[in-house]
Amino acid sequence: MNFLNIAKRRFSVRSYTEQAVEKEKLDKILEAAHVAPTAANLQPVHLIVVQSEEGLAKIDKAANIYGAPLAIIVCADHGKAWVRPFDKKQTGDIDSSILTDYMMLQATELGLGSVWICYFKPDVISREFNLPENLEPVNILAVGYSNEEAADPERHSRMRIPISQLVSYESL
Repeated sequence: MNFLNIAKRRFSVRSYTEQAVEKEKLDKILEAAHVAPTAANLQPVHLIVVQSEEGLAKIDKAANIYGAPLAIIVCADHGKAWVRPFDKKQTGDIDSSILTDYMMLQATELGLGSVWICYFKPDVISREFNLPENLEPVNILAVGYSNEEAADPERHSRMRIPISQLVSYESL
């Protein structure tokens, strides 16, 4: 399958079956994160894989993961992130997002659904998972077998702004 087909098939899943994600599929999702690029290859990201009832209950205190049997908490490590020297922009959140995107697309290729969650209480996640001060939970990727009808892969032509509004060449 080519990249655009995978990207077009991906949609935000907000209802999951109870079927667990197989270890082989989880391993591929984590490998996708492992090969994702980060600024200066510093890899300032830490992933917390949560599958147990107890762990998922901890997440439920901070976020709605829509009944997914698997959640990956994506944390930026502010102690390792590259900093742009001109304006001191730290790239931990960007690097975390790149890893999340790679995992999300890999899950799609494997026939799994996912949803990228940024609407959560980071302080609760930090407390429940005993995160050290340098680790910031940036997002949560919920993953599992979708209990929804697949979205139309051609929906983007109707739901997105035209490419002509998205892109400028050489200037605005």
